[in-house]
Amino acid sequence: MTNNKKLIKIVKNGPFLVSGNIPLVKLAIKTDKKGYPCEWVEKEKYPLQEEYALCRCGHSKNKPYCDGTHEKIRFEGTETAGQELYVNNAKEMEGPDLLLTDNYGLCNHAGFCDRAGGIGYLVRHSDDHKSKKTAIKIAGNCNSGRFVVWDKETGNPIEPDFEPSIAITEEPEKGVSGPLWVRGGISIESADETVYEVRNRATLCRCGESSNKPFCDGTHIMTDFDDRQ
Repeated sequence: MTNNKKLIKIVKNGPFLVSGNIPLVKLAIKTDKKGYPCEWVEKEKYPLQEEYALCRCGHSKNKPYCDGTHEKIRFEGTETAGQELYVNNAKEMEGPDLLLTDNYGLCNHAGFCDRAGGIGYLVRHSDDHKSKKTAIKIAGNCNSGRFVVWDKETGNPIEPDFEPSIAITEEPEKGVSGPLWVRGGISIESADETVYEVRNRATLCRCGESSNKPFCDGTHIMTDFDDRQ
């Protein structure tokens, strides 16, 4: 019997086990004329599979898939992230039309937030149509989900309409391979069978070096992680 529940299960010191026919794609960051990240560009679609295992240690020879190397290198993949809700650790910034919540602990340094004067500036000037539109786009491109913009009139978050999927990310301007971008409210289950808060956007470490496992903290940039190696 086919299991259609979409789930990412973390194996202790092992890979991410993905089930439920979750699409897998590769996306790369595109920069604007000033060199700031501005959008995601699709580079590849992987064959759809009911179940598959994605490398979490960073050393598989068959990335993005796991090939068992984590056992040979005795990968230490202990989860260190807390189970707190996003809003409990988020600071607020209020603008005329938008409210911004910022949970810095989720930052993976993708860099979208620096564009057009910075997301803070744009939210503070959200009574300007262009600034408001750009702030919403920047927040939606923040793959870690660190930033969320809220409509002050309705009190609702303004989120991209993602179908459940996982993206292998690349950051060409930094010369590195980025994290796994989990989109569309997929459940992420820890090795001890507890479930992290289900969110529309989250990033999982695939270089094996994050200090906030299973989530990405940007260490792939400092270690020059390249999934071709």
